[in-house]
Amino acid sequence: MPTTPVMVKRTFLMVLLIGLQTVMPAMVAVACLLTVARLWHIPIHANPTKPLVVMTLSCLALIHPPRELVSQLRWHAPTETVMLLGRWILLLVILSFVAMVDGGLGQYPRGAELAWALGTPLLMVVSLLLTHSATRRAVTMAVRPRRVVFAGYNRSSLMLADSFAAHPDIRLHVVGYFDDRDPVRLNAAAGTPLLGRLSELAGFVKRSGVDLVFLSLPLGHIARVSELVEDLHDTTASIYYVPDLFVYDLINARPVDLNGIPVVAMRESPLHGFNGTTKRLMDFVMALVILALALPLLLALALLVWLTSRGPVMFRQRRYGLDGQEIVVYKFRTMTVTEDGGEIRQASRGDPRITPVGGVLRRFSLDELPQLINVLQGRMSLVGPRPHAVAHNEQYRKLVKGYMVRHKILPGITGLAQVNGARGEITDLKDLERRVRYDLDYFRNWSPLLDLKILLLTVARVFRDRNAF
Repeated sequence: MPTTPVMVKRTFLMVLLIGLQTVMPAMVAVACLLTVARLWHIPIHANPTKPLVVMTLSCLALIHPPRELVSQLRWHAPTETVMLLGRWILLLVILSFVAMVDGGLGQYPRGAELAWALGTPLLMVVSLLLTHSATRRAVTMAVRPRRVVFAGYNRSSLMLADSFAAHPDIRLHVVGYFDDRDPVRLNAAAGTPLLGRLSELAGFVKRSGVDLVFLSLPLGHIARVSELVEDLHDTTASIYYVPDLFVYDLINARPVDLNGIPVVAMRESPLHGFNGTTKRLMDFVMALVILALALPLLLALALLVWLTSRGPVMFRQRRYGLDGQEIVVYKFRTMTVTEDGGEIRQASRGDPRITPVGGVLRRFSLDELPQLINVLQGRMSLVGPRPHAVAHNEQYRKLVKGYMVRHKILPGITGLAQVNGARGEITDLKDLERRVRYDLDYFRNWSPLLDLKILLLTVARVFRDRNAF
């Protein structure tokens, strides 16, 4: 969505309303506290300033609506209500802890505390709905729609235009598109306002009073972008560059601000910052719990492997982990060999090297359980692209474009490819390409919920996976 300068200059009334929304939760909380105290005939405290200050600062820090005008106009009441209630619960936990440490904040009857805890968020929601409605009205009544044209008819410009249409309150009206390609080649829908070639853009903007021009062209056409900017110097239109990134095979493309310098991330891990912390915390806690619950099973399997075949219980193999760094992956040994050299033969159906016990372990993926140790070490994740032996990795990276991008996130015990049946022996290039495609889809669409879904599907597939051997 566009930033605030794209849409409209703030008026004094808008600033006033947004400021009112910012302090409204604190005002409501304090007013409810005073009302409850009066109804229950409770003195706030010998020094009433202390609890009120704590309450006000807590509300200002934790409970406030979006302060940006764009977010205000896209405000979704159900979502914001749920978020407000969640923050209110967090605030209650914090205040309870502070009250335990400092009894000076006051002790009130349970009925009074309950009335305040339940009544305050309801009044907050009502007050925010009213002020939000007033803010939207102030914008829609005070500002005429701004006229927009696009230089470039492509996926980026169409998506942006669709977002304008879906949010009419932002007051942006798309006049049409300019593109040098023939309308037949563009495959434009009937009724699409194709206004002419790029060379005609500046003249149209001058004649028609266009307010905003979005230059939506591929990065490879940057020279053409410079020419258009130069042509538009004789107009008063605002100009924004929207690179058509969809012509490239990009991973997590997004705008980034680095020390005040705007850049576009064209390939980046989705697990930097808070996302990475969330995934690592999930991995550590779940792996620890699973290991604790499965410890008797692990000991029994280790004993079974040791008693039924000669060789080490644990099989260690070098594989590539995050950013292509070598790691050692642990598995229960299921074969009569422990290959980890320059040439490794894949396991196949009916492979004579697989031991009888190893066949059972591989059938139900029990040989993978020691990799929970790799997860606790931070070298693997519960969910991610399955790592291949180093020898295979060096072979595959030459065959499939984008293969090494899989290593921008931690490898996993299971992954999106595995729950979609893409596991087992790789017999041709299509098998490998299918796995890489699933891995990159996971890369693009990662979320904690996707990880949970894959884990549940993995458990469901264990007993009916025909490719496990």
